[in-house]
Amino acid sequence: MRSSQRGFTLIEVLVALVLLAAGLALAFATLRSSTAVVTRGEDMAQTSERMRAVHGYLRARLASAQPIVFATDRGTLREARFIGTPQRMRFVADLPDYLGYGGPYLHDVGVDDAGRLQVLFAVAQPDASLEDVDLRARGLRAERLADGLRAVRFRYRGLDADNRLGPWQDRWETSEMLPLQVKVEMDAVRGGRWPDLVVTLVRSEGGAGGGLLPGGGNPVLP
Repeated sequence: MRSSQRGFTLIEVLVALVLLAAGLALAFATLRSSTAVVTRGEDMAQTSERMRAVHGYLRARLASAQPIVFATDRGTLREARFIGTPQRMRFVADLPDYLGYGGPYLHDVGVDDAGRLQVLFAVAQPDASLEDVDLRARGLRAERLADGLRAVRFRYRGLDADNRLGPWQDRWETSEMLPLQVKVEMDAVRGGRWPDLVVTLVRSEGGAGGGLLPGGGNPVLP
């Protein structure tokens, strides 16, 4: 009777508590790991969705660019149909109906010092000077496309003297014509480097994106 009523010893209680603590720690670690995997998956999905939205918008805007004069250099009388630098590009395209504007609008796409990719709109005015098309100086409201970007770079490509696809350029020097292709490179603070976006501008009366050399002919693509 005395042997059957004996309770747990202190060692047995300590061992049971250690095993319980180890089990709880393992359970919490598994839960924390599962939560981290779910959170990481949601972040990746959101990043992918944002990337597709930004790429889709830029592709649609660039693909609908029109060879419309939006400014003239008063000194040289040089007409501007596309102005492109590594951080900024300006061109004319029709706005979609859901924005509530209509007609050809000057698009000013660029990245600011805070890493925000933005676009501004203004009615295209062929008789405007190059100074007049600085939409940022007008204080217009910018539409934000993406933020949290570490670096953004625009590059341009046209045809060379042999009517072949030329190398990528950081600046589009031939502002009288549209480039044949535009590449957008973006590096986000979170999520790393986005896939490069390459857009071929639509064909117009002057050729592919206005990029045909004077004299006509079809471009020779690799």
